[in-house]
Amino acid sequence: MVDVFKTNVEEITESELLLKVLTICFPGTEINFDLEDCDKVLRIQHQGIPAAEIIHLLSSYGFHCEELPA
Repeated sequence: MVDVFKTNVEEITESELLLKVLTICFPGTEINFDLEDCDKVLRIQHQGIPAAEIIHLLSSYGFHCEELPA
């Protein structure tokens, strides 16, 4: 399953930090940011992680995150 999120992550350093945190919290996932996209897209390929957990984690670091429709 692949979930796609709109974020307000602007800087590469921010995305690198979040990638490390997400990888630690959700091992076995494939994660990437597309900061060139107007929605600053976060894509996560996983096996059953609730979107609310991902949104909550990014929010705890001060970032906006909302799931985009499939």
